[in-house]
Amino acid sequence: MVNYTVGDFLIRVKNAARADRTDLTVNSTKLVKAIAECLKTEGFLSEVSVNEGKLTAKIAISHKKPVLMDLTLISKPGLRVYRNIDELKLRKKGSSILILTTPKGIISNKKAIKENVGGEVIAEIW
Repeated sequence: MVNYTVGDFLIRVKNAARADRTDLTVNSTKLVKAIAECLKTEGFLSEVSVNEGKLTAKIAISHKKPVLMDLTLISKPGLRVYRNIDELKLRKKGSSILILTTPKGIISNKKAIKENVGGEVIAEIW
């Protein structure tokens, strides 16, 4: 039994990328599926599908290496971290992307700035 399914999914994606595996299968929830779709939109996953309660994702590959280099969980069950739109605009990290849960759904920091919303920071990916 997993207590934090989002963290489990993201760490499994990171471990699969580091182990040069191309696909992984996890239990599916609405939140995990939304995060997988966001990662697909940002180019870290190449394919996402759900069958019989299982989510299957394929890691995006570029030049024989996974696109996802590293991942850090920001919000955890014991400590939630929130950023407003001003804090997102001030952040200049270049290649890293934040995954946020906002009133407009699960989106990246780039889209959150365009939509002019802030929210809970789930993870930082580069």
